[in-house]
Amino acid sequence: MSQSNILGLVVLAVGSLLLFFAWRASSAPVDQLSEALTGRFTDNTMWYLVGGLVGIVVGLGLLLRGRTGS
Repeated sequence: MSQSNILGLVVLAVGSLLLFFAWRASSAPVDQLSEALTGRFTDNTMWYLVGGLVGIVVGLGLLLRGRTGS
């Protein structure tokens, strides 16, 4: 397993974990109230969501690059 594949798996796992935190945070009563009043989630939830999506995209990119580069 190449270094790119290992790094890709780690980044993918971190991205998945951040998305899980975003999902859990969006279910919190404070976030539900904020979303109901403003139509948006709180800043922390949005950062978790964006960070998770970026992590998944970068992780998949590294995994695919490691697979085709070898």
